[in-house]
Amino acid sequence: MKIGIIGYGSMGRMLLEKFLDGKCVSSEELLLANRTIEKIVHLKDRCTVCESNQELTAEADMVFLCVRPVDMKDILLEIKDYIKEDALLVSLNGSIMFEQIERICKGKIAKAIPSVTAEVNQSQTLVCYNERVTEADKECLIGLLSCMGTVIELPEQEMGMGSELVSCMPGFIAAIFQELCASAKKHTSLSESQIARMVLQTMVGTGTLMLEKEYSFEDVIARVATKGGITEEGTKVIQEQFPVVADGVFEKTLEKRRQTTEKARESFEG
Repeated sequence: MKIGIIGYGSMGRMLLEKFLDGKCVSSEELLLANRTIEKIVHLKDRCTVCESNQELTAEADMVFLCVRPVDMKDILLEIKDYIKEDALLVSLNGSIMFEQIERICKGKIAKAIPSVTAEVNQSQTLVCYNERVTEADKECLIGLLSCMGTVIELPEQEMGMGSELVSCMPGFIAAIFQELCASAKKHTSLSESQIARMVLQTMVGTGTLMLEKEYSFEDVIARVATKGGITEEGTKVIQEQFPVVADGVFEKTLEKRRQTTEKARESFEG
């Protein structure tokens, strides 16, 4: 099976590296095309560099579209007559809906949203499919994406919140703990790097504990925040004051996602 990647930005680069490192596809069967071919000619010893998007599409059995939303319509119009009859198109953009893509390309279409944690093979990659995608197609796509971590299938209408929880969440978590570390620094002579390392190791350990022991958040709080103890005082502050922040995060991000989706819709209809 030949796998094609259109676009060599951060996402296209990551897919290429992961597919090759995971030995999911041979260099001969991994096709790459980019708007500026000069940026990918040095990869000829690692993959098959195509002269154009049409050349790649005509050969590939699965095509990953790693392009900006503003470029998606033009790319689809460019390749639509070259797509193999049984090929699967995979969009890595959550803002463009199946109904928009299907106005141009009527075949099998999927969406995939990886996380930055794919860099350490810990991604929870979200996928959804249009009604033309077969179980065999799904199995093949999941097999490829599993080289980056786990794969979660969601309905298309839930991909927005799903993206908040797995794709955006590393940024949210980093922002939260950045503030906690900054506050801790005000009360100690420990260095910023040492504080960060202690917090990060504790984050990893807590997550592993919860997943392996199947603990809930309440279970961990009960284990650590004993009644009348020090931890209980801190958890009370978080439980009383943080809900406003958490609600604000999702209100803002989901509204921004709605605006982005509407803008993408307008670009397709324009």
